[in-house]
Parts: sequence; structure tokens; C-alpha cells
Amino acid sequence: MRFTRRIWINRFAAAGVALTALSGPAAAQTAVKFSLDFVLQGPQSPFFLAEERGYYKAEGVNVTAMDAGRGSGDTVGRVASGVYDLGFGDINSVIEFNAKNPGKEIFAVFMVYNKAPLSMLTLKKTGIKTPKDLAGHTAAAPAFDASYRMFKMFAKVNGFDPNTVTWSNVSPQLREPMLAKGEADAISGFSFTSIMALNTLGVKTDDIQLFLFSDYGMDLYANAVIASPALIKSNPKVVAGFVKGALRGWQDAIKDPKASVAALKKREGLINEDVELERLNYAIRDYVATDDVKKHGMGDVDDARLKKNIELVTEGLELPRVIPPNLAFDRQFLPPPDQRKVN
Repeated sequence: MRFTRRIWINRFAAAGVALTALSGPAAAQTAVKFSLDFVLQGPQSPFFLAEERGYYKAEGVNVTAMDAGRGSGDTVGRVASGVYDLGFGDINSVIEFNAKNPGKEIFAVFMVYNKAPLSMLTLKKTGIKTPKDLAGHTAAAPAFDASYRMFKMFAKVNGFDPNTVTWSNVSPQLREPMLAKGEADAISGFSFTSIMALNTLGVKTDDIQLFLFSDYGMDLYANAVIASPALIKSNPKVVAGFVKGALRGWQDAIKDPKASVAALKKREGLINEDVELERLNYAIRDYVATDDVKKHGMGDVDDARLKKNIELVTEGLELPRVIPPNLAFDRQFLPPPDQRKVN
């Protein structure tokens, strides 16, 4: 039986084969797997918007998997092991991994959360008005939660003993209900994740006391696109292509958040679009499209700020070495600044 070139291309694509040896418009599609940091929510939707609009494929990148995560530490492990080629996770988890694994470093290549949403949350009725007031109280969080893992440093910076807080390690699904029911006096988490979850449980935002780490002495970066060292070495053009596609997705999402959440809805039909739209808007307003990003463009970091960030994380997590900024973030894959502007 004779097959035309187009039929062969279609059959290879259907079989999941990367189209790396073909020429013409369908050429150079390299397959990669991408791990998100958490369950599928509004702040993850711009990556799906980029996929829906063909931005990755326009750069020669075929994203064959875009999967939910189980916390940034796990995402870093997935990328470091090579199970996933790229990921979306907290740069502070990257710093921790690299400090503990000299010679096996992975790199953040595109900063998304210019300001960290790490936080402690409580209800105003508890009478906890300052971070110091957390002493002597109970708190709950998943063991992998980034805010929980940085809590000791948060306590130290704010002048109280972290050991005076009694923690329960719980699943993400139980965290906010425990606070709402009074089974814990406080919880840790990304601010927009926990506030929106509490809202769905009937807790009004005005009744929540939020302690954002960045407002209390810990000016940290947070989630970024991270890349495996194997992919960086073997195919840097694919890393740059994914970064460019993701950037376009985020730029579009900032302009039209509803379209971004709609793209997520096609992947995860059970989401509440109104809730996830509000969550995305919250993330964009406070952590993504910051004044710094509006001035300098999205995706890069300030080395002096990152250096202080690394020092805080190193002390807070009692890491074995202080790594330089260039062992945490690699900006070589970023488009030029004029292409990284956001409104």
C-alpha cells in the first residue's frame, strides 16, 4: 500500500513520535513532558492557554504531558530525575535541591511569581493579630507545603520560637476545612489558594487574617519554569522555545484571564470557572504582574535580590552550602526584554 508523506506524518504524530527528522512546516516538533506544581487551578491555566493557541508548537515543542503536581519539592524531583523535562515549581525548592546535590543542579529558567505568595492564615476571631501571636497556637499544613517548610525562618525573622506552634501535617484537602471548623488556629499555604478555598467554605475574606511572608521580612521569589540539566544540554532550543511559548500564554492570560480559565476548563471540566478566575486574577495582580515586572518585563530576576533570597532559604532550611544565583537561575533562554513586557 502506498502512503503519502502527509499520512506518514499523521501516523507518527498519532503514535506520539517526536517529528524531529522532517522538513517543512510540520518539522522539528520535539516531545517534552511538563509537570505543574499542584492541582489544576486558575494560576496554572496560562500554560494550557499557550498550548491551546499553539504557542509551544510554533517554537517546535510538542508538550505531550502537562500534569498536576504534588508540591514544588516533588516537581523538582520529577525534573531532576528526568521523568519530566520541564516543570513549574518554587525556586526555593530548586535552591534546596541544588545546595544538597552539587554537580547535579537543575535550573529555573523563567520566573513567573516575582513575589512569593507564601503565607500564614488565621481567622480574626482567634485574636491572632501579629506573627508573634501565633506562638502557643496550633497550625495545619501538608508536609510538602512551601510556606510550612519556610515557617521556621518566618518565625525567626519575626522574633518568636517556631517550636511554640504545634503543627498537624494533613492532606491539602483537609487544610482549609480544619481552619474553618476551628480544628486548627492557623494554616500555611499560598495566599490565593487558601483564601479562595476558605471562601468556598463560607469564610469571608474580611474574616481572614493574612500574614504574607513578603510583608514580614522575607522578600522571596517563588514559582518559575524549571528545566532538567539533560534537556538544557541536549536541546537548549527546546528550553528557549517552551519559555517563549509559556511567556506568550501568560501575556495573553494577563490581558484576558477568562480565556485562560476557559482553556483550563477544557482540560479539567470539574473546576468552578468563577472561583478559578478570581484565583488567577489574584495571582496576576499580586504576584505576577508586579510593579517590578511592569517596569522590567516578565521572566527575569534581580541577582542581588536572588542572592538575599538564597541566603534566607539556606539559613531557614539549614542547607549545607550557599549557592550563587547562577546555580539557581539561568536567564539565557529568555526572549529579549522588549518581548517580555506585560500590561
